[in-house]
Amino acid sequence: MNSTMTPLTLDGGSLDFSALIRIGQGRVPLAADEAARVRVRRGRTELEAAIAAGVPVYGATTGVGALKDMTLEAADFDGFNAGLVHAHHFGTGAPFPDKVVRAAIAIRVNTALCGRIGCTETLLDALIALLNKGVVPVVRRTGSIGCADIGLMGQIGAVLTGVGEAIYAGRRLPAAVALAEAGLSPLRMVIKDSLTSISSNAVGHAAAAFALRQAAEAIRMLLASGATAACAMGASCDPWEAAAHVGTAGEAAVGRWLHTVSRSSGIPIATHVQDPLSLRMMAQVYAVVFDTLASAGRTTLAATGRSDDNPIIVDGRVLTSGGSLPLDVAIAMQANSLVFAHAARNTFNRCVLIGNGRRRELPLNLVPRHTVATGFGPVVKLAGELFARVLSLTHPISAQSLVVADGLEDEAAFLPLIVERFERQIAAVRRLAALEALLAAQAIDLMGDRPAGMVAMIHGVVREHAAFYDVDRPLSAEVEAIEAALSSHAVLKRLLAGGPMSDIDNFFALEHPV
Repeated sequence: MNSTMTPLTLDGGSLDFSALIRIGQGRVPLAADEAARVRVRRGRTELEAAIAAGVPVYGATTGVGALKDMTLEAADFDGFNAGLVHAHHFGTGAPFPDKVVRAAIAIRVNTALCGRIGCTETLLDALIALLNKGVVPVVRRTGSIGCADIGLMGQIGAVLTGVGEAIYAGRRLPAAVALAEAGLSPLRMVIKDSLTSISSNAVGHAAAAFALRQAAEAIRMLLASGATAACAMGASCDPWEAAAHVGTAGEAAVGRWLHTVSRSSGIPIATHVQDPLSLRMMAQVYAVVFDTLASAGRTTLAATGRSDDNPIIVDGRVLTSGGSLPLDVAIAMQANSLVFAHAARNTFNRCVLIGNGRRRELPLNLVPRHTVATGFGPVVKLAGELFARVLSLTHPISAQSLVVADGLEDEAAFLPLIVERFERQIAAVRRLAALEALLAAQAIDLMGDRPAGMVAMIHGVVREHAAFYDVDRPLSAEVEAIEAALSSHAVLKRLLAGGPMSDIDNFFALEHPV
């Protein structure tokens, strides 16, 4: 990392998507605001005064979970604090991307800067040093019920002590080796620092933020493929203009966008009375999707500046807290899972329409006339499977009953699992966009259209990877190649320039590659 760059200063306030992206890329040094440091030092002094006065402090002078009534003696502290972190290194499976781990570390530091945690500056400096020196803990993603990501954060805390694994200079190394090569020393965990390092939902919040960012990209492209297919079928733009006049603010914005794209597409409008609902109601469907994404984004960003620790320090008092339940973010993310199913159904319905012909006298299965071929009829089943895949992941899981820790811990939100399921929906939606764009390009060429504007851009991307279909051939690789192209930042930049939606594009910082 270039040490001459101006640091991004964390002060305990909420982060935005632009900041999270820069942190995730690992290209900006971090620093802690001095006023926030004063709060941290004050909180630590108040914690130590409470302990000196004989106040039992959860996770500092007592055990944790079912062992909360176990009293620790001074001679136990070193062993307990090291063991607490190591015992919570129990995540398994594939690791999170580096960008999520970097953002999680920054969120953990940022939320601690409220000064009500009782941790030391030394802990926060050690976390910042990981980021600034390019050491990224390997955080396996299976192991959190979403009531503090202890099994995930424990993998970060363990690396601070020289245990576990980390990525450094592009290599996956034992933590002790990674620290040594980066010029860092293992941290000795002291009272409250060990609990602070593990008891946070920072990983879940970071993963949610990046999933939402990816979702915004995917839906922008899905709307573009949908507009291309609608134009290829000669859909009337009257319903979209109507939405601009009588719809909600979101419907008006999407309606205006669709109307503009249609009028500049260079493709004639075939109908003016009643199109199928999957065409007429695009503004309504996508408005809800964008509104729900933005709402979840605001909820998630708010969590990046809010302590979810237990206990906390207020005016010298140690207060037990229930703040470790990220239910607001979990519910917001589940709402996105549902609206993604609506977007997927809307897309699937258009794929069926365009493949059935009858619009602008398109041939059935988009087979050129006088050609003996099966055409695109079979591949529409792929669209159906992708829609079913998205729909199958909408079942809410945050209210699932779960009781652990001898009955003391009987609430959970399952945020990391919710995010993982949402990521699978995003992947399916990206493939749906590619398939719809492929069908639309075939229809455009069958009709001899000369597309313009954004529709021409989508058509051109398809034709870079798939030729006009006049002989039956395998489509698997072509769909995947189109998907990769439409998912690239290069194509997204062209979409943002040619068909901007400023509120969404700016909020999610879509101009920045992730």
